[in-house]
Amino acid sequence: MNKKIEKIVKTLNESQVDMTFITNPTTLNYLTSVEIDPHERIAGLMVFPNHEPIFFVPALEVEVAKAHFEYQVIGYIDSENPWKKIAKNVTFSPVKKIAVEFSDISLQKVDGLKSGFGKVDFFDLTPLISRLRLIKSSDEIEKMKIAGDYADKCFEIGFKYAAENPGVTETDIVAKIEYEMKRMGVTQMSFETLVLSGARAANPHGAPENIAIEQNKFLLFDLGVMKNGYASDATRTVSIGKAPEFDQEIHKIVLEAQLAAMDYIKPGVTVNSIDKVARNIIEKAGYGEYFNHRLGHGIGMDVHEYPSIGGSDELIVESGMCFSNEPGIYIPNKVGVRIEDCIYVTENGAESFTHFDKNLLFF
Repeated sequence: MNKKIEKIVKTLNESQVDMTFITNPTTLNYLTSVEIDPHERIAGLMVFPNHEPIFFVPALEVEVAKAHFEYQVIGYIDSENPWKKIAKNVTFSPVKKIAVEFSDISLQKVDGLKSGFGKVDFFDLTPLISRLRLIKSSDEIEKMKIAGDYADKCFEIGFKYAAENPGVTETDIVAKIEYEMKRMGVTQMSFETLVLSGARAANPHGAPENIAIEQNKFLLFDLGVMKNGYASDATRTVSIGKAPEFDQEIHKIVLEAQLAAMDYIKPGVTVNSIDKVARNIIEKAGYGEYFNHRLGHGIGMDVHEYPSIGGSDELIVESGMCFSNEPGIYIPNKVGVRIEDCIYVTENGAESFTHFDKNLLFF
């Protein structure tokens, strides 16, 4: 039994929980090395305090699961009631309390478990799973370095294409980046690629449109890839032509904040204090109201994971944690700047997964 599942077994025994039913595809992959997405069908990992785990999957996923999972795999066909079949295969122990990820489980699945096992209570497994995934192994970090290298390649492709094709649209640049990634063997971006021109970048969650990028304005790129099961995420803001001096000053402030936070990160500090380091610089420059989001988020097999870097969280930073460092200033109808790298915490500080130049570049 792998160490991750052993820790779940320990929690079940300590909390007097009879079994788990874990359904999040990313968590399933993390715990079993089986990469499946059952869509509307049911797939669940059942871990027990005193019995070997059982992996319940749709029939069409059985062979994939058996190739990676060393314990019992049970499949069901579409004409079967999955909940009745699950209960039928768990008769070796009464089930009164089931551990699920509250952050993921749907009411439909809760009702399904109740229909199979009768009156049951539920225990939240989310804190344990989040804690397990919080500290990355050296192998996970190596995979994330590769994903970061591809994000750097995305910047190189996107900047070059924007510079060499006057009048190109935001969506043209997105298409070029993603096409070239496909050619390099990257089948999936980690989220919808953002390319936002001029004042449109002042919307932190804006969406690219089929409109020409503006000359003598900033162009913001926010992007990442999924590679070997792990995500990258990075942002750069560059100038197409010569942006106004005011915009350049905003970029300078954001870069100072981002670098200060990077220098501050190390084991022993709290995640909210990292946010404060960057935020204090932006506030002292007079733009605090325009930095309207947390400094960062965890990253790993999902592009957004625990923890949140900001707010009131007093979580202590440890070696092996991975998260984003992405301050920004967004002045509506005028200018938007964000600079982001995702980092991994070392014994003495932090290192970035992405390395493309963060200084203001002109194209």
